[in-house]
Amino acid sequence: MTDAAFSVHPTPLGDVLIVVTDAGVAALEVLDRPADIAVADVAAALRGVPSHDPAATAAVSSELDAFFAGELRTFSSPIDWRLAPEGFARAALRAVCAVPFGELATYGEIAVAAGSPRAHRAVGSACARTPISIVVPAHRVVRSDGSIGEYGGHPERKRFLIDLESAVSTGTVPLPRRV
Repeated sequence: MTDAAFSVHPTPLGDVLIVVTDAGVAALEVLDRPADIAVADVAAALRGVPSHDPAATAAVSSELDAFFAGELRTFSSPIDWRLAPEGFARAALRAVCAVPFGELATYGEIAVAAGSPRAHRAVGSACARTPISIVVPAHRVVRSDGSIGEYGGHPERKRFLIDLESAVSTGTVPLPRRV
């Protein structure tokens, strides 16, 4: 197991758990549950307990702050894909990363980009299960009819992120502040 560190960082969506390894961001979860339970789940998946080290996650925290302030369009922190599902789901999540800031793609378009044109439902499942929220911009992927979908049971978060990126892209003020 690679050494891992975590911190909990406040955002307009609520507190997020950030887990980094030597390879990059391994998990970023908007917390709907106690942080210690989320950390325990990540520890089990990593087969080792990450240390609480805000300094180790500071670069990701800083990028999140800049993103929510409308000052960052592209995350530069590397991604550690080890907690993402393997196979097509991981390919789909990598394809999601290519969707430009402020733009939307459909599940079907991502399926094509990931090499399996009929797998739009599998793309939806991959987006719903991504261990790396926001940095892997699953919020930019919508249904073919333009509706936003559930976003892990929190469509209000997805709407917030889409509206934030739209406001930044168009220069609209004020930016959305909190869900």
